[in-house]
Amino acid sequence: MEIKNIERVYFVGIGGIGMAALARYFLSLNLPVAGYDRTPSALTAELQHEGAVVSFDDSMDAVPEAFRTAEGTLVVYTPAVPAANIPLTFFRDNGFEVRKRAYVLGQVSRHSKGICFAGTHGKTTTSSMAAHILHEGVGCNAFLGGVLKGYNTNLMLSPGAEFCVMEADEYDRSFHHLSPYIAVITATDPDHLDIYGTEEAYLESFAHFTELIVPGGALVVREGLKLRPRPGKDVRVLTFGRNSGDFHAENERFGNGTIVFDFVHPDGVIRDIELGVPVDVNIDNAIAALAAIWLTGTLTPELARAAMSSYPGVERRFERRWREDGERGRVIIDDYAHHPEEVARSIQSVRAVYPDRHITAAFQPHLYTRTRDFAPEFAEALSEADAVVLADIYPARELPIEGVTSKIIFDDIKCADKVMILKDEFVETMKNRNFDILLTLGAGDLNLQIAPLVAAIEKEQSGMPADAAQK
Repeated sequence: MEIKNIERVYFVGIGGIGMAALARYFLSLNLPVAGYDRTPSALTAELQHEGAVVSFDDSMDAVPEAFRTAEGTLVVYTPAVPAANIPLTFFRDNGFEVRKRAYVLGQVSRHSKGICFAGTHGKTTTSSMAAHILHEGVGCNAFLGGVLKGYNTNLMLSPGAEFCVMEADEYDRSFHHLSPYIAVITATDPDHLDIYGTEEAYLESFAHFTELIVPGGALVVREGLKLRPRPGKDVRVLTFGRNSGDFHAENERFGNGTIVFDFVHPDGVIRDIELGVPVDVNIDNAIAALAAIWLTGTLTPELARAAMSSYPGVERRFERRWREDGERGRVIIDDYAHHPEEVARSIQSVRAVYPDRHITAAFQPHLYTRTRDFAPEFAEALSEADAVVLADIYPARELPIEGVTSKIIFDDIKCADKVMILKDEFVETMKNRNFDILLTLGAGDLNLQIAPLVAAIEKEQSGMPADAAQK
């Protein structure tokens, strides 16, 4: 596939964060872009404002006339869209060039050196950190899985950039379409078992990913993973970890809302790295990002310190959404954690920053299959909070599974203060609970309830009637 031969691009599932980055890329080339998604969102509204034609009607009538011609039309789809989707079926049956998002990403990045971050969790933050470091240094292109705050986008473009930072998504083996120059693997805890079936198949997929690293490239793997990499003989293999590995941290310092550490690399130490987003887990994320950029040969101590201290964070990754006035004011933090290990680390990280505060974890499970496969692990992770508010399952692409509800998690949560609610009950529930530190968790849409909750709290504090907060 040659980009120069494409006259227009249609996206089936354009509202996905990875799809949106590619849509923005083609818009930057001044190509007509259109697409379908199931529901409107802030992201689809932004794409419409940027020039994309977006519909929410699963019919061919909603596809613009020009995009119904196979010649010159590239159709990009995400595997999260059902195979029976009407436009997707039409395109496949009528000779259109239909490609997975990951394939297209691999093609548009093939003329640069790909820095690819893979892993069950951590890849969005680490890739965003790496992109920010390179942006502050030599520049880069980046296709990110989250909106980088300060930049207000998940696509970064620098004409003539040598490096391209990408999130390497393991869902449906999408990352097998990439050819990394540097690959970083942050975690391999089993996930997407609806696709892989077994942990062994999941690990095998990551092992194959390591075979795709180009000669002369490098692989950086977190210490202690079950993964057995299979890179080529001309690929350099290094490890990273919190306290050990070729890249690690030492001399960690916490205090007054700051986290500072020294970054150890194979040739020495870069001292006094201060995190712009001071959350405990970001020490691990920063080590992975700094390791990748160190391997490019562009990292200087000055750049490392300046870029990490100015890193603005990613929306929905330990994002502080509200802080009440006063030294002990209440706080709301939102995190995208949707795997048991992510949930556990998120609670632990918030606990490290607020060691003497009462933490309420509000969790919305994501997908029936993931809930079914990991219900005991979710319950164990959530039990580390002081209180738990458990919402109903966000189905995303899935149909209900008999017997699979949030209750199979709820029954095994050990903390005494727990309640199960519907998502629409969240604002009223939290307003009446007088929480201290509220941590909202999940990859669904519970985060959309935070703004109404804050509005309700602040209007009550101002003396307005409680029902005015909902208007």
